[in-house]
Amino acid sequence: MGNLDDVHAWLDERLSPLLQKHDVPGAAWAVLHHDRVADGAAGLLSKATGVEATADSVFQIGSVTKLWTSTLVMQLADEGKVDIEQPVRSYLPEFRIGDEEAAARITVRHLLDHTAGFEGDIFTDTGVGDDCLEKYVATLHDVPQLFPPGEQFSYNNAGYCVLGRLVEVLRGKSYDACLREHLITPLGLTHTATGPYEAILFRAAVGHIEPEPGAGYVPAPMWAMARSNAPAGSMLSMRPRDLLAFARMHLEDGRAADGTAVLAPGTAARMHARQVDLPELGLMGTSWGLGFERFDLPAGTIIGHDGNTIGQAAFLRMVPEAGLAVVLLANGGDVFSLYRDVVGHVLAELAGVGLAAMPAPPAEPRQIDAQRYVGTYSAQVFDLTVSQDDDRRIWIEQVPKGAYIEMGGQVERTELVHYRDDMLIPVEADRGMHMPHAFLGDDGTGHALYLHLGRAVRRAGA
Repeated sequence: MGNLDDVHAWLDERLSPLLQKHDVPGAAWAVLHHDRVADGAAGLLSKATGVEATADSVFQIGSVTKLWTSTLVMQLADEGKVDIEQPVRSYLPEFRIGDEEAAARITVRHLLDHTAGFEGDIFTDTGVGDDCLEKYVATLHDVPQLFPPGEQFSYNNAGYCVLGRLVEVLRGKSYDACLREHLITPLGLTHTATGPYEAILFRAAVGHIEPEPGAGYVPAPMWAMARSNAPAGSMLSMRPRDLLAFARMHLEDGRAADGTAVLAPGTAARMHARQVDLPELGLMGTSWGLGFERFDLPAGTIIGHDGNTIGQAAFLRMVPEAGLAVVLLANGGDVFSLYRDVVGHVLAELAGVGLAAMPAPPAEPRQIDAQRYVGTYSAQVFDLTVSQDDDRRIWIEQVPKGAYIEMGGQVERTELVHYRDDMLIPVEADRGMHMPHAFLGDDGTGHALYLHLGRAVRRAGA
């Protein structure tokens, strides 16, 4: 294995060519190996302005924010103010969803490990005031329950907004104020912004999107999603070194670099430990902890989280046994292939751990009868319709709805082929990825009840 100096030299030499290869406008990175830190950047923060990325540039971290939210919750648990096994209503009596019985049963743990079971891609904009989370939670009263609490994993953005509101109520202050008082300040962070009014004080990255396939990446028409989704990942931005300081605290049993106790001894390890397994999707973790995504590999376990906002992407990976953490932040293009090249190299060099092989369609897929899968699976942000034509080719059409249209979502039609039992996979890659589609359950007529893509999407009408 190499050392941090070798990795730093490799990244300084290779990052710019890799950005060009993968059509990524700009990226910044940071690596912690035991007590040493290195960081760097390349490319542009915005194609419109031509401002260059630096190691101190701030990028949105997207859903990596969920680790910050779960840490705020576990701080309350450390203080005896929250029991994660208790129903959410013990702390938020006003919590309502479409299924009253489920709402009464859902625990704080169910929200932390994404097993609450209600539809989670809810991006309702309730304004920019400090009451936006309170208003957001009130809008969930008719959100459907997809499966009983605790039955399976289904990634849930809305659940993390509920956790953010729980933190607000128990702390008596806004989510942003809780972030600053209980994490940003104790960790000594200097380049972290809870919203655009702070981010503009730094060299801030702008997301880039591709208006249509092959058109090339251009600056996104908006910088951030709604503030009401902040605890799930719509606002928080920072430089890689600041995110690394958060990761280091988790690697060092809850202690900040200056020795400040941010979490009680043992709490970080509880958060990292396996709570629930996922379908074998290949592009997400194999299991989940209390906030943390887990990749259980033969060579060792990697933990972390990914984040995606409007044209920005974040990757955090940690190997606790090796004292290693790596951060990669980027602002458009084929970010997943960039992640494979950059983070994969760092993990192999400094921890001897390789990334799992990418899912890929078989060279000669066998034809199957897809009747079990055919039909429409509906969520608040899109409808997914699976069909099979007369030539036995299988297709999926995604039709965006609501907030997804506002974020640039477009109608997409993709061919799927057989991958493994009850799983199909796209023929064509999307940003370097072939996402397996898992079909789970039975609607009572022999058809799959759920299409699982990291989150469970229920068959319409079932």
